[in-house]
Amino acid sequence: MFEDIRREAENEINSAKDMKSLNDLRVKYLGKKGIVSQLMKKIKEIPPQERKEYGKSVNDLKSFVEKLLSERREQLEEEEKRKLYERLWVDITLPGARRKVGHNHPVMKVWREIEEIFVSMGYEVVEGPEIEDTWHNFDALNTPEWHPARDEHDSFYFSDKLLLRTHTSPVQIRTMLAKKPPLAIISPGKVYRRDYDATHLPVFHQCEGLYVDRNVSVTHLKFTLEEFARRIFGEGARVRLKPSFFPFTEPSFEVDVYLEGYGWLEILGAGMVDPEVFKSVGYDPEEWSGFAFGMGMDRIAMIKYGIKDIRELVRNDLRFLRNY
Repeated sequence: MFEDIRREAENEINSAKDMKSLNDLRVKYLGKKGIVSQLMKKIKEIPPQERKEYGKSVNDLKSFVEKLLSERREQLEEEEKRKLYERLWVDITLPGARRKVGHNHPVMKVWREIEEIFVSMGYEVVEGPEIEDTWHNFDALNTPEWHPARDEHDSFYFSDKLLLRTHTSPVQIRTMLAKKPPLAIISPGKVYRRDYDATHLPVFHQCEGLYVDRNVSVTHLKFTLEEFARRIFGEGARVRLKPSFFPFTEPSFEVDVYLEGYGWLEILGAGMVDPEVFKSVGYDPEEWSGFAFGMGMDRIAMIKYGIKDIRELVRNDLRFLRNY
């Protein structure tokens, strides 16, 4: 009987696949209701002259099972360690995983370059909300509801008085309301209009500038734009001002830049701040004067990098972006 139990215990314990199975076998053989415990309880049923031999056999069986359990536990623990090491093992001779490196977007490169140029000229970079009210976006800029120039800017409205800004000029209004002159700021950011073709997007990037002080003239404006053009396009760039109309400047100019290989290109609009705008923000136009300008950063990026279709800037094609 004892030999059969020994063989069965040996087979089962050596075949245990994991610690749970091994623990179940420990309970089966050595638990309070286990096989060895039951054999030990039967000792009182054994004739007195055989009890000594019987007790020795039960104790030998118990020791045998305990040894088997201990040896199998060590084996399973070693196997678990080995599997863990295999999962954690790293071949340091293998090449590392290479991550794809991102690229600066052409517009963001131009954005940063414009900021660096104007900051070096003493301008402050300011930001404002992209959701604007009509007073900041139109009325304060001398463009009341009845004004024809407002039609081409009426775009994406949330309500009668709330819309996505159509230019960053409202940032200039907010800055003048918050600060007293003199001041020099640029306001880069996203703007929204209902345009979409090879040269226009419904969302694009604009940078506007404002300089307010005493006795500011068109000479100061032209010098600033010439300095900007040379630094953004190269020393050969030249600037010319053509009379135009904007409701918030008087006089107003379309600004052309001469570039080798392109000729004269209209790059931005500019002008002297209209006295009505100063009145809107509480500045005395008899004391203060200033100029403002605005440019599309997407257009400048297209010129600098030879991009023919503005829609390429928003298609997220990595093959296109890798070129820049």
